[in-house]
Amino acid sequence: MARSIKAWKAGLITAAALFACVTIVHAQRPFRVYQPLEGYDDIPLPPDYQEPAEWVFGRLMYPPHPESMFTRRYRGGPSDWTRGGTSWTQDYPRADRHFAAALRRLTRINARSVEQPVNLDDDDDVFNWPWLCAGEMGDWKLSPAEAKKLREYLDRGGFLLLDDFWGPQEWERFEESMREVFPDRNISEEIPNDDPIFHSVYDISERYQVLGQWSLRGGSGIAYRALGTTAHWYEIKDDKNRIVVAMNFNSDVGDSWEWADDPYYPERYSALGIRLAVNYTIYALTH
Repeated sequence: MARSIKAWKAGLITAAALFACVTIVHAQRPFRVYQPLEGYDDIPLPPDYQEPAEWVFGRLMYPPHPESMFTRRYRGGPSDWTRGGTSWTQDYPRADRHFAAALRRLTRINARSVEQPVNLDDDDDVFNWPWLCAGEMGDWKLSPAEAKKLREYLDRGGFLLLDDFWGPQEWERFEESMREVFPDRNISEEIPNDDPIFHSVYDISERYQVLGQWSLRGGSGIAYRALGTTAHWYEIKDDKNRIVVAMNFNSDVGDSWEWADDPYYPERYSALGIRLAVNYTIYALTH
């Protein structure tokens, strides 16, 4: 009988351990690499990519807008956005890993060397990643369920950095989804110069437009997106007056990380873009 009781207790302990492991697996999606949008972003994994850290660059995945520039440009490419190769992977993963490395050098934050792509449709996984970034915001098209999940994420203390959308047409497509997330908020309020987000580490009262590498090719390709535009630094705040969404409109800060190691990309853009993102990160961690 004693042996049976011991075996029963051991079985319970084993079952509990297995349940805990399953719960953890379901609670936090493992790291994986998705197909980049451009070939030059397909870079090797850092040697320490499996090491845990206290801060992780979350890359927000999203469905593409049917009228977006990149949907039209890549009609022959992958159709399943959950596998990568669509607009949400612009700059990914090169920009993400370059910024994580910069954050390690410039602060005492133990940043993970690799990013974490986050899908709002993956149950409650988004709540494991309190800092998210997304680019090409003229290309997203959230479903009502995804918009509701993102609102809950931000109301519960999450932070979202949005980047690389240009001009009135891209703003209109961006606004479609953001109005679903925040029907009750001003989504185009300028961040004042004296806001703590511009002074959490670096004093960045003087800002200028950060151009993408694509806009430096003369008049070719899609460089026209930047013509005649003015940089804006927008915010969305919660009921506690905390910035929960920071937006770089008419700037490509992601390119300033992605091309920071390229001698042909102007250093002044990377200098501002990296400092801005460091400030955004520290603000999100302390507010």
